[in-house]
Parts: sequence; C-alpha cells; structure tokens
Amino acid sequence: MKAIAINGSPRKRWNTATLLKKALAGAEAEGAGTELVHLYDKSYSGCRSCFACKKIGGKSYGRCAVKDELTPVLAKVAEADVLILGSPIYFHTESGEMRSFLERLLFPYLTYTPGYGSVFPGKLQTGLVYTMNVKEQDIPAYRQDVSVSATQGVMTRIFGNCRFMLSTDTLQFPDYSKYLSTVFDPEAKAKRREEVFPQDCEKAFTLGADLALMAKDQSQGCWEIK
Repeated sequence: MKAIAINGSPRKRWNTATLLKKALAGAEAEGAGTELVHLYDKSYSGCRSCFACKKIGGKSYGRCAVKDELTPVLAKVAEADVLILGSPIYFHTESGEMRSFLERLLFPYLTYTPGYGSVFPGKLQTGLVYTMNVKEQDIPAYRQDVSVSATQGVMTRIFGNCRFMLSTDTLQFPDYSKYLSTVFDPEAKAKRREEVFPQDCEKAFTLGADLALMAKDQSQGCWEIK
C-alpha cells in the first residue's frame, strides 16, 4: 500500500508541510509506504488544453500527454492507494502550483459525457489539507468555503471520495515585528500555534490513518473532519 502527499506550499517546514508529514505518519502507522512531493521543487505547467487526453483511440486517452517534471508524479498517483493534497489558501483558493497540479491531475480523467463521469482506472482514497490565515468563524465572509467545497466536489467526482481538514488562523512567521502585519495580534498567533496547531496535527494524523484503513478495505466515502 502506498500513500503520497503533495505539498502545494512553497515552504517545506511550515504549516502545510508539517500537517502533510503528520498525515503520512498516520498512513504509515496503518502499514502504508509513504512519499512527500514538494511541488515547488518541480518545473511544470498547468493544463495546455491540447485535449489529447480526450481523443478517442489516442495514445494519451485518459492521461495527461504533457511531458515535464510532473509526469512521473502523476504516474505515481495513478498507482497509489492514498493521495493527500495540501495547500495554503492564497487569495481565496489553492496556491498557483497546486491549481496547476489539480488541472493536470483531474482533467484527463474527466469525461465529456452526460454526468461528466470519470475514467480513473484505480482505487484511490483521497484527502485535502488546507491551511489559512483566516479565522474559522470568518471563512464564510471570505468565501473560503466555496473554493474548498469546489475542489472537494471535483475530487469526489473523479475518485469517488474525498475527505478534508482545515487548519485556520495559522502562524505565518515567527517574528511579526519584522513584517508590516499590524492587523494581527502576534501574541494571540503564537498562543494558537502552541495550543491549537498540535490539535490540527493530531487531526492530520487521523486523516492519514483513516484513509489508509479505507484503502485496505477498498471502501469509499466523503465527509469532513471536525
């Protein structure tokens, strides 16, 4: 059993990456081999709208025809049992690298048929991990829930399942005095990092473990972690 996590943050040791590592630790605890991929290490583009993945009888039908550093990552995902995507929320949606990854991952499996079915050939349990500076109670006002729900919906359409978790009001940098950031309370941010973020790490661990267990049973579902 193989679990792959995709880090859509430019930082490898901060909030998103930390949660993904915890999720992989949970999957590993259930017997999965794990791998963490940092998208910002890769050179690639988003979908080029060539439609080779849709051409009937074409050699790239159902898979992305573009060849770059993302190609082997997509091949690994197609053979994996668990996929966990992580991204900070930038301007109401995932990071640019994660959006490009999602285009390349999802579009080849989506069919232009009634109901927009999926031709994904495997069985994959999927999860989304989002980090954001917005406080949980302010998510609807900033419409962050719309982007999260949209991605979860497409993931569910393609793979048949998708769980997600949110880590809100995150610490952006250790020393707020070095940056123009007077809208934030540095002490409150530090306290939340110390008291709440460890709880988010536990949720991430549980997410990874649950996905691995479902992969074992080849079961499917879609619900939110609270």
